Amino acid sequence: MERGRCMGKVYLVGAGPGDPGLITLKGIRCIREADVILYDRLVSPQLLVEAKREAEIIYCGKGPDCHFMNQNEINSLLTRYAREGKIVTRLKGGDPFVYGRGGEEAEVLAKNHIAFEIVPGVTSGVGACAYAGIPLTHRYISSTVVFVTGHYCDEKKIRWDNIASIETVVIYMGINQAVYIEQQMISNGRSPNTPICIIQEGTTSRQRVLTGELKDLSLIIEKHRVKSPGLIVIGEVVRMRSIISWFM
Repeated sequence: MERGRCMGKVYLVGAGPGDPGLITLKGIRCIREADVILYDRLVSPQLLVEAKREAEIIYCGKGPDCHFMNQNEINSLLTRYAREGKIVTRLKGGDPFVYGRGGEEAEVLAKNHIAFEIVPGVTSGVGACAYAGIPLTHRYISSTVVFVTGHYCDEKKIRWDNIASIETVVIYMGINQAVYIEQQMISNGRSPNTPICIIQEGTTSRQRVLTGELKDLSLIIEKHRVKSPGLIVIGEVVRMRSIISWFM
């Protein structure tokens, strides 16, 4: 990492889905060399131990019902510190470019002529499923997979008629929209008996995995009081968990 004469640089780093061991070597290097670290709610605290003693560490997490710092404020901090000539690491849970607003932040940096790099991470849709013993694809079961956000799923932005036919469906941020997701998948042709899995706090020591059928999705979430962060997986690949489950 080279510091420019006048302008600093921003690294948008994926910290992985929860297990601190899943961050990349480059991601660790970005943490160690940063002057400023802006980190999200789902970043493991163990990763922050890697920061140098004099680094400024700023929490800017967002929860389902509470944003400690809004996106415009985060964008302003990234540009301000870079203009001060500092190396800035923006540490995000999962991957910056998969429901991580990394694209928005990179766009702001580009428009302000600030140097940046993207450091990919393991997104929770991949990592949490792996730790739950669920392969997203399988030669004999599923050759297609789609990632969907549940955050706007009750609006007309998502084509459920297309999604319902895809073999493996992974839904981020959908715990609070379970009733709607269940209704949309079934009304658009998915069998009510399709296997489903809910993964809460995947890849961590607090991981919880619940399985059942699509028609019971919302009931399972309500009965077990599932809270965010959580993933919903829909498809026949869920059955593989009974064979290859390995974590917890």
